[in-house]
Amino acid sequence: QVQLVESGGGLVQAGGSLRLSCAASGIIFSINSMGWYRQAPGKQRELVAHITRGGGTIVADSVKGRFTISRDNAKNTVYLQMNSLKPEDTAVYYCNAQIKAPTTWYDYWGQGTQVTVSS
Repeated sequence: QVQLVESGGGLVQAGGSLRLSCAASGIIFSINSMGWYRQAPGKQRELVAHITRGGGTIVADSVKGRFTISRDNAKNTVYLQMNSLKPEDTAVYYCNAQIKAPTTWYDYWGQGTQVTVSS
């Protein structure tokens, strides 16, 4: 069974930094795109950043220039470096990945990690 396990969330003051990690484990044949989404209270889940297997990225305008997504294909891990954090970045952050396990592609989600930015 495939799992996505996130880590790195927490409480930080405005202007601070956090680095989120998401590791995929289980019987994995291949991983295509990986990404980070977030959901604030009372709001819909939104895309934060997305990265293809080849390293192509899409970053939401709201975090462009502050957040960087990267991945280590050998470790089946995706990262989100978050700098210059703002109170409006407060949300539960979810990892997402398209994984072939072992012969069919599935869309997997992590359990979410809380990021809280205080003003």
